[in-house]
Amino acid sequence: MPPAALTNWSGNIAFAMTQRLTPASIDELRSAVASTSRIRPVGTAHSFNHIADTDATQLSVAALPSSVVVADDAKTARVSAGMRYGDVASRLLEHGVALHNLGSLPHISIAGSCATGTHGSGAGNRGLAGAVRAVEFVSANGDLVTLTRDVDEDFYGAVVALGCIGVVTTISLDVQPAFEMRQFVFDAMPADSVLHHFDEIVETAYSVSLFTTWRTRDVDQVWVKQRMSEAAEPDPHWLGARLADSARHPLAGMPVENCTQQLGVPGPSHERLPHFRLEFTPSAGEELQSEYLVSREFAAEAFESLATIADQIAPVLQVSEIRTIAADDFWMSPSFGRDSVAFHFTWVKDDGAVRPVMAAVEQRLAPFEPRPHWGKLFSVEPATVALRYPKLASFRDLVRRYDPDGKFRNKFVDPYLG
Repeated sequence: MPPAALTNWSGNIAFAMTQRLTPASIDELRSAVASTSRIRPVGTAHSFNHIADTDATQLSVAALPSSVVVADDAKTARVSAGMRYGDVASRLLEHGVALHNLGSLPHISIAGSCATGTHGSGAGNRGLAGAVRAVEFVSANGDLVTLTRDVDEDFYGAVVALGCIGVVTTISLDVQPAFEMRQFVFDAMPADSVLHHFDEIVETAYSVSLFTTWRTRDVDQVWVKQRMSEAAEPDPHWLGARLADSARHPLAGMPVENCTQQLGVPGPSHERLPHFRLEFTPSAGEELQSEYLVSREFAAEAFESLATIADQIAPVLQVSEIRTIAADDFWMSPSFGRDSVAFHFTWVKDDGAVRPVMAAVEQRLAPFEPRPHWGKLFSVEPATVALRYPKLASFRDLVRRYDPDGKFRNKFVDPYLG
């Protein structure tokens, strides 16, 4: 019998799987993979498209034992792939160490986030996969494979791997001494400041995010996250914006208690880098999301181009976030080989209304060769997306070696794998 209908977090995707497996041990996982003809891994199901979907077997590693082991030199930590970032970060703090970066949500899983190229923010910060030193996964024949950054060339295709080479069980991450941060929010940053001072804005702190509803020319909010070791007192009228005198939520009217501490109050990095607290659900999932990464050199031009269709965007938008990510070396990462700026859109949950506007956004960004986030909604043709990944041929070869019969493939990834 097929399982009861299961969906992704937002509920916009009803998974077509015939069964869901949740092995409780590595041996059970290996046996399940080896004995199943078609299988697809799923993380915390925060993707908004069909990347984790399958009409066969879906497998989650969430039931595997949770483990966080910090090396004796306190430079790396070996963690269970199904754990959430917020839980891992809390465990790391007990050992006096921290990750370099976190996404806006601490609720997402380590493996799923890395596999889709998910990122945080910061002009000098790589995406979440940038911390990965080694990845362990179960390949199509049930073998346990480990690839390491300093040893294996395949490593660079196996981290942001779109779930195509196996089921990730354990990931080793670079860590650093724990550090404290604080964050401030600025209201109403003039568009002219964004256009003429973009680099200054995003480089002013460890992590910076700009939020806009595209309803006015102003950027509604700028969230500035400082390391305490680099903290400077904020200018209350910075570049024409106003320092907020109370806590803010990116969405006007939503409870600020869901958001991480603001107003310059210091705290552990994992309680400031995300926008939302782990102990709260940031929303009810009543949203759709898209995101496009372009080379950072085109940030102002891309912003200005999108502003020309603000009247189309605003009616179907909840909020848009603009942030930067440093270049990395992962073959299928949206920030491969180029420092990037990401234009993120949290839409209303109305697919019919959103799709034509999403297409208009893609048309405006097309001259800048955007790479869509692998876990979000987009309509850019696969052939066009493929042209933007210079190492795609190497990735295809890697997939064929570890999964020659296409056990881990699905309709979403097939067009990219040939």
